[in-house]
Amino acid sequence: RRSSDLYAFSIVPMNSMDPAELVKQPLDVTENPFRKTGKEAANKGRHARQSEEDEAAPQFFFDLRKPQGKKRPYGGKDGPYSQPKQPRKPPQPTGPCWFCLASPEVEKHLVASIGSHCYVALAKGGLISDHVLLLPIGHYQSVVDLASEVLEEVDQYKTALKKFFKSKGKRCVLFERNYRSQHLQLQVVPVPSNCCTTEEIKEAFIIQAQEQQIELLEIPEHSDIKQIVQPGTPYFYVELDNGEKLFHRIKKNFPLQFGREVLASEAILNIPTRADWRECKSTKDEEETLAKAFRESFEPFDFSLMD
Repeated sequence: RRSSDLYAFSIVPMNSMDPAELVKQPLDVTENPFRKTGKEAANKGRHARQSEEDEAAPQFFFDLRKPQGKKRPYGGKDGPYSQPKQPRKPPQPTGPCWFCLASPEVEKHLVASIGSHCYVALAKGGLISDHVLLLPIGHYQSVVDLASEVLEEVDQYKTALKKFFKSKGKRCVLFERNYRSQHLQLQVVPVPSNCCTTEEIKEAFIIQAQEQQIELLEIPEHSDIKQIVQPGTPYFYVELDNGEKLFHRIKKNFPLQFGREVLASEAILNIPTRADWRECKSTKDEEETLAKAFRESFEPFDFSLMD
């Protein structure tokens, strides 16, 4: 064997070593900076010195003597210094917005109901007199961008509007176009029940979509649009009074008036000349009269007035 091998395994048993060698410190060793010096400890007496020697030294970043779990005690919802969760603020518009309720551009004479997070307004140039918009008060671009508390109130308004129109002998059709728009506008259009069935409305949308090479897909029952599309993705969707939904992911060149065109067609409302809202303008006095009439009629169903 080589001499280095013999040196590496030259081990002296402790019981054969000199006691002085056992406690001998290396030349470059330094004092522990986290312990008091012997002189300071001696001034505190024998009992204080004994207590300090028995106490484990604390760690620099955190104390291991405290109970440890999967999460540090200072973070998370159960920590002693946890802060209450703040509601997410809606994003701010990059320019003037015609639909943010606090914006000076909003035509407030069209507003019919105001909740905590949403409001209902008469549609400008509506297909019919009781065509309304359901909109968030804050600035959200689409349904998939909505905070949970806003979406909850949207659903409350949907339920209230469906009940209201059903009491008038009408079925409710809702649609949204998240394309070339910066603020969510959920169009709510009532269709007389004796005019056509829900299945006929669905068929009209599918047929006209095929004619314009638009692929309308049925969203599975109990599924939500937020489960199939990411925020920022352009899309169009229709919700029928029985809860069925039709969805199209927009890629390019989507007809801006598609939803109105289908509902205005001969198969449904038979008012094709009103497909474009710009051709359906009314004076401000006429709009105020229509908004007041809707507001008074909707009042028994308006949950925002019951708080």
